[in-house]
Amino acid sequence: MSAVAGSGALNRRKRVLLLGATGTIGRATAVALLDRGHEVVCLVRPGRQATRADALPPAITVRTGNVTDPESLSRDGIRGEEFDVLVSCLASRTGAPEDAWAIDHRAHSEALKTARRAGIAQMILLSAICVQRPLLEFQKAKLAFEAELIASGLTYSIVRPTAFFKSLSGQIERLRNGKPFLLFGNGDLTACKPISDRDLATFVAGCVDDQSRWNRILPVGGPGAAITPREQGEELFRLMGRKPAFKRVPVGLMDAIIGGLDLAGRVSPRLKAKAELARIGRYYATESMLVLDPETGRYDEEATPSFGSDTLFGFYERVVGQGLSIERGDHAVF
Repeated sequence: MSAVAGSGALNRRKRVLLLGATGTIGRATAVALLDRGHEVVCLVRPGRQATRADALPPAITVRTGNVTDPESLSRDGIRGEEFDVLVSCLASRTGAPEDAWAIDHRAHSEALKTARRAGIAQMILLSAICVQRPLLEFQKAKLAFEAELIASGLTYSIVRPTAFFKSLSGQIERLRNGKPFLLFGNGDLTACKPISDRDLATFVAGCVDDQSRWNRILPVGGPGAAITPREQGEELFRLMGRKPAFKRVPVGLMDAIIGGLDLAGRVSPRLKAKAELARIGRYYATESMLVLDPETGRYDEEATPSFGSDTLFGFYERVVGQGLSIERGDHAVF
């Protein structure tokens, strides 16, 4: 099993500008950067986003502005000051095409140009492992910016994490309500090595100093073996003290729904957007979140690097045992 190791670290305090700090992974990354001794400045949106920023430690500087506006990024974020590194945990909220190209590509492209003009020499980008097989617009948007970053001349690290714990927790409420666990196909179509917010944030923060992670695309998953949806359901039932009960959903049914929404989407923008969300759901139901072998076209568990110590089943145990609710927000379809 492949593992991610740190080497060539340069332990020097650096000044970091962080975008996307109000998301769960962004907040964890801000804390991880601070824990490594770096000075962290976060640019967040005004309004409700600012309230989320209140959860950040007081040692972190929070500035308000529009991260999608290069003038605001320069005026409100950088303010003519010197920064060593730009870290971005920004991502489109829904993955819908318009949102994806606005955030995953255009906002990042403008941020990169602004960073270069400000003399920032390094950028760390949180991307996604699913871009290996780009069938969706948000994946194409992410890849387009990845290519710009690689060609920019900046020292870069492109982090492509596997599945997140919260994205694999959407059926917990179903089971709490006595409903069966939904499986696409037989429940073994896909597998993933999920990584926690804390472990991913630690990995992202480590890219600042670890030269072995510079100028590289870095897939990263959590510890342990890959887990299938059926195994996830079986563990949840065990933790709840219930006999496993599964309901299979044919992939063909999803295809029929997508086809119907596509037809209706010709006259309704709302239904057109729903069709794209359905395609996103189908993608995650049929594609593994593991490293893709370009020669065989198959996903490879052994080639997927492991990092950290938090496990999905440990997370499930806390959520079920403590009766916690999972905030999944706009990414619930994922």
